[in-house]
Amino acid sequence: MTSQYVTFGLVPAMRAGGVLADGAYQAHRDFLDFAVDGSPLLVRLADLDAVSPLAPDLGPSDFAEQVRTLLPEAEKPLEGSRRVIYGCPECAGLACGEPVCGGLASGGFACGAVTAVIERDGPDVVWRDFGRQTGRTPDAERDGYHDIGPYRFRGEEYRAALERLLPADGAPAPELPAGPRALLIGPRAALLARLAAALRRIGISAEITLDAVHAHADELRKYGVVVFGRTIGPDERDAVLNALAAARSEAVCVTVLAPIVPLLVAQVEQALDRTPDRRRLQRLTAVAGGAEAEVEVASACRVRLVAHRLDRLSRPRTRALFDAVLAPGTHRIPLETRAVRGRSFLTAHTSEAVLVAPVAR
Repeated sequence: MTSQYVTFGLVPAMRAGGVLADGAYQAHRDFLDFAVDGSPLLVRLADLDAVSPLAPDLGPSDFAEQVRTLLPEAEKPLEGSRRVIYGCPECAGLACGEPVCGGLASGGFACGAVTAVIERDGPDVVWRDFGRQTGRTPDAERDGYHDIGPYRFRGEEYRAALERLLPADGAPAPELPAGPRALLIGPRAALLARLAAALRRIGISAEITLDAVHAHADELRKYGVVVFGRTIGPDERDAVLNALAAARSEAVCVTVLAPIVPLLVAQVEQALDRTPDRRRLQRLTAVAGGAEAEVEVASACRVRLVAHRLDRLSRPRTRALFDAVLAPGTHRIPLETRAVRGRSFLTAHTSEAVLVAPVAR
């Protein structure tokens, strides 16, 4: 077992939601990731779509219970001193039984969880024997993550990071981050109504208004993204921007690129990303008249490319083009010319980020 210490911490993270090319929905989840020596642990699992158990949308009591399960003296929920480190972002279960639930699902298998042994070793805490688990006992040889861990943490540092998330004796529970909210500016016409419904379906609160200028400053500060509909003119936009500035809002403002709901959801998800410095997906461009895309990734991760366009009858068309794990670096990916003809856009998706780019003609 390792005798070298590494640091333990917690960092904000996001599982990006969206409307998939086949029309299915993927949930947006905010959570706290585990930082080992300052680097998010989930980044080391290149093909994994998952969240940690520390997700504020569980509610205060369930969140506190999940924090306690990571303390080595807590009652062990799984055999062999194993604890859930990452779980399915869709069902949050160990084995939901669905053919492909999302999250940890891959290649047609049911979803599961990443577990590890968490134990005390004197005053220290050790994480070891990481593996994917869908039943009572994992197959260490087949499903183990042999290149991850073991990690030895100083017990005092480890406990302090987790116990800060728990209510102190006689004190109220720490305030958990509020869920993501989007404010849509424009009439309650079909497009914004469909966008609001899609956002709510994936876990992002969305409201539509024509009068954000007179909203209370406290209310405006609750939104992480503001979407300007296609009918909003420059004067109306400037008035809203002035109101947001006066309220000291940190919302990111975006303008509707095209009346295509999956594309607009991708725009919102990109705007909600507050950790671009930790994002594996760094850059997306469409080059050479739309014949290929250029994708830059900072570390190995699964990347999906999707094309969005309006056909000659102004009907939205969405087409999946690419889905594979990419190594660190810049990659040029050929595109189907038919999928990106006319005015079209590309979206690149990883588990934690979305980028949107117009296709240059």
